[in-house]
Amino acid sequence: MSVKSCCVYSTGVLSILILIAGIVMVLLQVFQNVLYAKIKEEIVLRNGTQAFNVWENPPAPVYMQFYFFNVTNPSEILKGERPAVIEVGPYTYREFRPMERVNFLENGTKVSAVNVKTYVFQPNMSKGLQDDLIRTVNIPAMTVMEDFKDMPLIANFISAYMKSVNENLMTTHTVGELLWGYEDGLLKALKKFQPTLNDVFGLFYKQNASDDGEYVFLTGQQDYQDFAVIDQWKGQSVLNWWTTDECNMINGTNGASFHPIITKNETLYMFNSDLCRSIYTTFEEERNVKGVPGYRFSPPSSVFANTTENAGFCSPPGNCLGSGVLNVSACKQGAPIVMSSPHFYQADEKFVKDIFGMKPNKEQHETIIDINPLTGMILQASKRLQVNVFVEKIPVFSQTGDIRSLVFPVLYLNESVVIDDWSAKQLGVIVEEGNIIVNIPFILIALGILLGLVFMVLQCRQRIPEYLQYLVPHSAWSLQPAPTGFRVFHLQSKERLARLISPVPIPVQSSGTGAVCICKLIILIWAHCSWYIL
Repeated sequence: MSVKSCCVYSTGVLSILILIAGIVMVLLQVFQNVLYAKIKEEIVLRNGTQAFNVWENPPAPVYMQFYFFNVTNPSEILKGERPAVIEVGPYTYREFRPMERVNFLENGTKVSAVNVKTYVFQPNMSKGLQDDLIRTVNIPAMTVMEDFKDMPLIANFISAYMKSVNENLMTTHTVGELLWGYEDGLLKALKKFQPTLNDVFGLFYKQNASDDGEYVFLTGQQDYQDFAVIDQWKGQSVLNWWTTDECNMINGTNGASFHPIITKNETLYMFNSDLCRSIYTTFEEERNVKGVPGYRFSPPSSVFANTTENAGFCSPPGNCLGSGVLNVSACKQGAPIVMSSPHFYQADEKFVKDIFGMKPNKEQHETIIDINPLTGMILQASKRLQVNVFVEKIPVFSQTGDIRSLVFPVLYLNESVVIDDWSAKQLGVIVEEGNIIVNIPFILIALGILLGLVFMVLQCRQRIPEYLQYLVPHSAWSLQPAPTGFRVFHLQSKERLARLISPVPIPVQSSGTGAVCICKLIILIWAHCSWYIL
């Protein structure tokens, strides 16, 4: 065997070996497993890892927007007419949320911390100022009336006092007061009889420059799917506000971090202290944020649906308000607070019809989280919740008039974040490198196919000279068997070769061959090569 033949067959053997190696790597997911192992090693809450730095001090700016519902027909409401509200806002705050008092526990498998949140007003991103006046439901008064409605003697006394100080069901305060707190006259009067009562009310009172309690998180050291999962909150591993064990479970993360290597069929859980419960999200669609691919997850309507699975969230037990709303009075010191999505999105139609001005919209009112599936890093998120008050006519309190029993919207919030440009660029590089690593087996398969084609071409070229020796000049026309099994003419001259190939005789000069003859000769050779390949 010549050196040339050896090289040709070596090319064929090499193509087969590379093809087999590539196919085996695809089937065994070799490079994908190597990549995933590296990702799992890096995305752990441990000093020195990038994941820990992002968890401790999120680089992307977070904004909290508040939208208030300003009541336009207070007198008509007390006469039993449908409330009419106008949405005003947003009032935007920059939110700073570092993890503080970080302490690693149990050989680095757990870490405790408090999430301190500070809000700074952003006038240039707001439609209004903090001293804008808002007319809304008097939540402290409604809370007091609900607490004492079954105690006629005390209720009559409180009602008389409310009349004397002109305390009504509707009240007007500034945006800043409603959010961060104001001294309430009724609560201040009741404090004389109950010194432990707090006379300051605000929807987010004591939540600026403060935390919502100590968390203990799993670090993901033992299982990558446990990354940033809550193990305890305020020293407890379960809640005690709801009536079933399942509803009292603390599941998932705090919504700011998720484990890597996320699939579309996963259900992502998170605990929300504002809702006093855990919720879950499911895959909705693929997204792309600043050039980085992501999966969009959102809570399905079943999260707040009026179903048997959610019966444990009914408060009081057996008294469910309907789908799409959640009575959280049990964890809000008895205040008749009801949570929902903005404008009662995904709620029963009756809640929308009860209030003039509700316009639920998926794009504006749905809670969404866009996550890079490889790293689990949040690309974009919007947590959207609405704070409502349950109001009803209480005969012993004339302040309630003939108001309908309904869930009254006060405000909704949009807590949002979008990955910063620098982080998006770095993450994009990681994703691209990951794609290259995962696709190495497919590159090998393509290379093996290419080498196989080269091998077949070389084989074809190696056989052509043997074939053509029967087409070169001989002494006369004759028919002789070719080594390949074909029978071909031996030609005496170039002119006779041209006549054989072309039905029309074409003169051939000694200096060269006619263009048509050359083309047909090539076709003849190619036909042989094609037969050989097949």
